[in-house]
Amino acid sequence: MSDSPSKLPSPPPGPEADHGGAPVGRRVLLGMLGLGALGVAAGGPIQDVVAKGIDTVAQKDPTGLSDLLPGNRFRYYTVTSDTPEMDETTYRLQIGGMVDKQTTFRLSDLAALPQTRLVRDVQCVTGWRVPKTPFAGVRLSTLLDTVGVSPRAKAIRFSCFDGAYTESLTLEQARHPEVLVATSMEDKPVTHAHGGPVRLYVAPMYFYKSAKWLSGINVTDKVIPGYWERRGYDVDAWVGRSNGRDDAPTV
Repeated sequence: MSDSPSKLPSPPPGPEADHGGAPVGRRVLLGMLGLGALGVAAGGPIQDVVAKGIDTVAQKDPTGLSDLLPGNRFRYYTVTSDTPEMDETTYRLQIGGMVDKQTTFRLSDLAALPQTRLVRDVQCVTGWRVPKTPFAGVRLSTLLDTVGVSPRAKAIRFSCFDGAYTESLTLEQARHPEVLVATSMEDKPVTHAHGGPVRLYVAPMYFYKSAKWLSGINVTDKVIPGYWERRGYDVDAWVGRSNGRDDAPTV
């Protein structure tokens, strides 16, 4: 298992891997810089509105200048453009494969299950880091117990409603208590920009393992490498430790 980012290949170039949609003009970015500073100074509801605007701008910015916007601590990576937005009416999470009962979950079904809140550092393999970020949702192990898993199962394959991205975990990794099917990020519903309404959150691993726009959980008899693993990234992506269980930060 890898415990060092140096073993991973160079990150994908920003403009090619980041955002879909039309580019954002220089005037818009300069205006958002001023609004971002205002939002940070004012705090509260104003900052929330500004942060939402920053999300929109950052997704469509091929220049990387939006990384300078105050309050924009995350980078926005996608492998497709025009990912559809889902809500309570349209969202479905399908769990199948080597399970006792294939099951479909709506947002309300996930909300009815026991919830776990974690506060952990988000670490991207490209180098940026966002400390003490709250995520909340259902432990993946809880969902697996709900549907029942075959004794012959070895791994999980995750698919996303962008139609392209996939990820993988071994069954042991999937049952780690800090792996969530997350519906909340920073104590608010996960936004579309951040992979909502439901995303995977694998707290002990690099952030590319935390697949956005989660739509499918398929239990398999072997690990099927995900989108970036097929392009050279490590299948096992623990951050800073060899087994993902030692020295876990506290909530």
